Amino acid sequence: MTEQKDPVVLSCIDGSRFSGAVCDYAAWIANRASAPIKFLHNIERVSTPAVADLSGSIGLGSQEELLEELTSLEQQRSKLLLEQGRQMLEGARERALKAGAERVVTCQRHGSLIESLVELEDHIRVLVLGIRGEEHAESNKGLGAQLESIVRSLHKPILVVNREFKTPRSIMLAYDGSESARKALDMVATSPVFKQVTCHLVYVGDGAESVLAEGAEALGHGGISVISANLQGKTVESLIAYQQEHDIDLTVMGAFSHNKLRDLLLGSVTAKMLLGTNQPLLLLR
Repeated sequence: MTEQKDPVVLSCIDGSRFSGAVCDYAAWIANRASAPIKFLHNIERVSTPAVADLSGSIGLGSQEELLEELTSLEQQRSKLLLEQGRQMLEGARERALKAGAERVVTCQRHGSLIESLVELEDHIRVLVLGIRGEEHAESNKGLGAQLESIVRSLHKPILVVNREFKTPRSIMLAYDGSESARKALDMVATSPVFKQVTCHLVYVGDGAESVLAEGAEALGHGGISVISANLQGKTVESLIAYQQEHDIDLTVMGAFSHNKLRDLLLGSVTAKMLLGTNQPLLLLR
């Protein structure tokens, strides 16, 4: 299928629990932004291949025959993975078209998902993916094995999906006046995705009056309906409590900007929000 030249809403599809919701959120964004969708299915390299070096462990008389059988099995497995991915992509394409998307392309790649996303980054408008991948499909807790590295590696908006699709009527923008928060504010104010969506502009801590006023003014100029709130207490707990109290459909916030990986991430506001929230989280770097 012909590649789209416009920046795409890139949606990562696998066999995980939230793949359907990932399709739906991607279609919602694409429809409101008049953007094309690209569905990506990435076949990761297998760390333990079916065909291994068995020299010395198989009798000379049977080694060649058994290796031929193993090679045949590996080839069959590769074909099955390709076909499984093709069917996933076709199902996602049909689902997006039914949701009103007009421009949909599909892509199947081999190798590291992170490497694929970095290669595609220049063509991404928004990345949509589930909070956990297929390898953690049965789990209801924790972050996907690659999510941390993906958020750190890309400098594009990333929507992390952790529930079934619900059309967003309200969003919460966690705002503290920092560089990443201002970037999130500008994106909300200028994006067609958030027109006619109520924005709860939320600051946690003291000294919020001028910061909230500045943020509300910028959103107002963008035609966004704003509700400002100054919260007290621990940041993550306060944000999640407000989100639940006001039935917020989607949260927008700046992501971490540290360079180290897991040790810093596990203590960050970003990670705690990802682990604690029950609504999708749109992260901006």
